[in-house]
Amino acid sequence: MSALFWRILGTNGLIFVIGVAALALTPLTVSSRILLSEFVVLALGLTLMVAANALLLRVSLAPLAGLTTLMARMDSLRSGDRLATTPNRDLFRLVDQFNAMLDRLEADRSISTAVVLDAQEAERRRIAQELHDEIGQSLTVVLLELKSVVSRAPEEVAEDLRGVQEVVRSSLDEVRRVAHRLRPGVLDDLGLTSALTSLAGDFSETHGPRVTRRVQTGLEGLGADAELVIYRIAQEGLTNVWRHSGARNAELSLQQEKDGTVVLRVVDDGSGPPKEAGAGIRGMQERAMLIGAQLTIGPAEGGGTEVRLVIPPRGSRPAPGRPAK
Repeated sequence: MSALFWRILGTNGLIFVIGVAALALTPLTVSSRILLSEFVVLALGLTLMVAANALLLRVSLAPLAGLTTLMARMDSLRSGDRLATTPNRDLFRLVDQFNAMLDRLEADRSISTAVVLDAQEAERRRIAQELHDEIGQSLTVVLLELKSVVSRAPEEVAEDLRGVQEVVRSSLDEVRRVAHRLRPGVLDDLGLTSALTSLAGDFSETHGPRVTRRVQTGLEGLGADAELVIYRIAQEGLTNVWRHSGARNAELSLQQEKDGTVVLRVVDDGSGPPKEAGAGIRGMQERAMLIGAQLTIGPAEGGGTEVRLVIPPRGSRPAPGRPAK
């Protein structure tokens, strides 16, 4: 900013010196009652000074307009948005410091988000394990005991006990489904393709929309972090279709392009995209940010909603806990 100050001061001083020199070294004078010719000269000098100052300020302060626009559109869940450094050196330090501040804020947020999501996954794993080992085994013991009691009970009581058996069996199945959604063992054991296929099948069996699967096999260069992000976003996307869209059909697709980019799509024929982002959508955005992926949620062709996640090739993705550039 000091450079800008001296440029403005120097420009005004130069114009003043030129005016004084013109009065001192040339026949130009200013009468006590100003003449028309003298008024024209003074008007031209004033116009020149104003024009020079206007041009200087417009060129020098131009980066501030871009800075204001960037600040207005900044989104904490969209990384990599920066103000380009221009040849104008008056405000280059301000622009560089602003971009550096955004880098630090995004790095801190990305690290914090990674820690929170890691803790969330650990808690999901713990709860799923307890559901399976504690509640699941307890319900299994209850079923075995009921089976033994039913075999010895009078017929009029046995019929009621069979009804209790069905309730317990349904509860056991539900506990297993919840544990599976919390931490899908198939993702760890069989990989992303099998996990997504199983996920789509689970939603199709819940009397919700019919889910069509188009999942490519043999995906390369994803890594465990990206696979988990893809699975969780697909899971949240299908959950939103089931709960909110009123759709009859949905499509889950995962394809890899020639350059290594992986594209996940969850498309439905329901009521259209939400007007406001809820906790589920913000969670998807945070997960996408961690791996430098681009997440868009908008209208699908022909109506409904499309959730689209674009994961760049592994070499161009940030390390976990660092912001995308």
